[in-house]
Amino acid sequence: NLHENGPIVQKSNLDQFSSLCKNGQVREAVRLLTAMESENLRIGPQIYGELLQGCVCERAYFTGQQIHARILKIGESIARNEFVETKLFIFYAKCNAREVAIRLFSKLEVPNVFSWAAIIGLHCRMGNHEEALLGFCEMQKNGFPDNFVVPNALKACGALKLIGFGRGVHGYAVKMGFDGCVFVGSSLVDMYGKCDEVEDGRKVFDEMLDRNTVAWNSMIVGYVQNRLNEEAIEMFYDMRVEGVEQTRVTLSSFLTASANLGALGEGLQGHAIVVLGGFEVDNFLGSSILNFYVKVGLYEEAELVFRSVSQKDVVTWNVIICGYVRNGKFRKALDLCHLMRAENMRFDSVTLTSILSMCADTSNVKLGKEGHCYCIRNNLESDLAVASSTINMYAKCNRINSAIQVFNSTTKRDLVLWNSLLAAYAELGLSGEALKLFYKMQLDGVPPNVISYNSLILGFLRNGQVDEAKDMFSQMQSLSILPNLITWTTLISGLTQNGFAYDAILIFRQMQEAGVQPNSVSIVSALSACTALALLHYGRTIHGYITRHYLFPSIPIATSLVDMYAKCGCLYQAKNVFDTVVNKELPVYNAMISGYASHGQAVQALLLFKHLVDVGIEPDSITFTSILSACNHAGLVREGLELLNDMVSKHNMKPGMEHYGCVLSLLSKSGNLDKAYELLETMPYEPDAYILGSLLASCKEKHETELGEYLSEHLLQLEPGNSGNYIALSNVYATAGMWDLVTKVRNVMKEKGLHKNPGCSWIQIGQELNVFISGDGSHPKTKDIYATLALLGMEMHFTEHAPMIY
Repeated sequence: NLHENGPIVQKSNLDQFSSLCKNGQVREAVRLLTAMESENLRIGPQIYGELLQGCVCERAYFTGQQIHARILKIGESIARNEFVETKLFIFYAKCNAREVAIRLFSKLEVPNVFSWAAIIGLHCRMGNHEEALLGFCEMQKNGFPDNFVVPNALKACGALKLIGFGRGVHGYAVKMGFDGCVFVGSSLVDMYGKCDEVEDGRKVFDEMLDRNTVAWNSMIVGYVQNRLNEEAIEMFYDMRVEGVEQTRVTLSSFLTASANLGALGEGLQGHAIVVLGGFEVDNFLGSSILNFYVKVGLYEEAELVFRSVSQKDVVTWNVIICGYVRNGKFRKALDLCHLMRAENMRFDSVTLTSILSMCADTSNVKLGKEGHCYCIRNNLESDLAVASSTINMYAKCNRINSAIQVFNSTTKRDLVLWNSLLAAYAELGLSGEALKLFYKMQLDGVPPNVISYNSLILGFLRNGQVDEAKDMFSQMQSLSILPNLITWTTLISGLTQNGFAYDAILIFRQMQEAGVQPNSVSIVSALSACTALALLHYGRTIHGYITRHYLFPSIPIATSLVDMYAKCGCLYQAKNVFDTVVNKELPVYNAMISGYASHGQAVQALLLFKHLVDVGIEPDSITFTSILSACNHAGLVREGLELLNDMVSKHNMKPGMEHYGCVLSLLSKSGNLDKAYELLETMPYEPDAYILGSLLASCKEKHETELGEYLSEHLLQLEPGNSGNYIALSNVYATAGMWDLVTKVRNVMKEKGLHKNPGCSWIQIGQELNVFISGDGSHPKTKDIYATLALLGMEMHFTEHAPMIY
């Protein structure tokens, strides 16, 4: 053999060869090898080992394969050499040729520390973290401790969130004296952050004597991943004070933290550092800058950054598209989707999830179907996130059968997918189907979580099944599933909407006792409950809570407070709240105008309406309903007619039934029945029961029997089962002294089984709500109440007939 019989390579040639490989001049080294072979020199294993090491450094995969072929051609004298075998394995491992590397590793008789490090590193890079940890354990058994392997083991623990194993590796590192190594320390910080134990990571960081950029980055990334954004920003500033060099990872994490907090100043500083530092705005860094601008609502800046990104990948497109969808800028999002396709970029699951979410929010089933078809054509329909979004889209578009088909066609169903269909049923009030699905998911081995219970409770409340919703709420607590903010808010809002206002207030109190801080939705719902029952005491308590927790002056909360105080008879307090709102918006004005209207203060209502228009706020339908109601209560006919005319002429609004109803009631109560009837005839709507009822009541006052009969005929056609309509007609006849017809109407009521709805009133004493219904003697203190009323009646009688003293 040429290599066995020729002269030995001289040391000068060997040094030259080694130098070429170390300096990355692999091709020159191959040419030197060819020259050596032509001189029939005896080439030993070290030459091939050096050459393979050079290929590793340069990741010269094709050249390495050629060298491997030469080795095999030479024969077993080189191919079976332990040094060459190890170098060959390390070459394939470092080049991520997994199958070849594993096969070569299995052939190694006694793997050394470098071989173990290479195979464990390969497993980590390829995402085979379990195999990496098994290799680490096997390496320890064979007595090969190495501080360069520990970081890979810690990386695998972080990826798998195996905090127990990670602590074990930490203990091993301390025992072997590796904890002083900056690479091990940085990996420990990273592992603890990924396992949601960021404070333990901080302890390791604080004990590190030598902290490099990687260690600082690991700490900042850990804080961001654990939603400790303020701490991440503080760490970033400490890093700059220490003079540690920032990298793309540092700045990306800092920008993400700024975006999460909506910290405009910090994010702008981050972008400035990127520019001043000369960093290339590539897809990685560009996506972070984009995300920041989108989240703080600076869309023009976001578009500028988007256009400046050097190489846009699908993540870059997704950031801006998702941002537009989240903020309701659907036209912009759709335009970008078209542009993305025009540039031959394929949608991924994130893009499609955003598109389907947009279709759900806009009830655009046509576009939603197109998105669904794209999923099927590109084999994305099995992606669980896409499937969940598709179900949600069809449900929001009221295509529940299509949503069920998507669910049934998905073979691998996770909890999120089950919850998606549960939520779809709940939104539509299909509580029976939701309950069946709830039990079916458990039979399929998927235990429900708090989101599942939330959907079920919502479904019951949407369907008016209050007792079932309460039972489900009790059941989840008995199973140690803690209600979250959404659970409490859903229950409070649902109880209020179903007429169980007092129960809603009690739940609101329980929520606070459980240590859950209410959000604006739950507070608004609780205030609505107080308004419904005129419970001023509870309303004031909630107002105190808002003030103590600095939740004021949110527009929805301020509006609810103004409404609550006004409807509970405390108009001056409603005005105080109104005055404290600095940047007033239309809903707050509407609530205050409505408050003035209900208290008969039409002049103040009109002045506030004029002020609203003067400051450039455009009134809406609710504004006009409130101001016309104020005119109605005060009998301001001229002002009411002018406002109805202004709706069309000045504000380009089409009056609705409620606006015509207010004006018709105003005209009829002021005795202008002819004008009222004329407006009724020209109105572009068929009159509803409210309008006919208000006119009928005026007929009683004005003794308009004939018109009353005409109106009653239409009213009884609209609401044949409403006893109030018969009573109103009876009152018209009674006022006119037509007692025979009164008796006739009353007899018709008896034949139809109709009864006058009894009046209802209530009063709160301490923590107890006392409800009284006309003719009901079920209250436990009925006798005492009637006895007291009798005494009061007697006292009033004697006071009335007592002689006056001058």
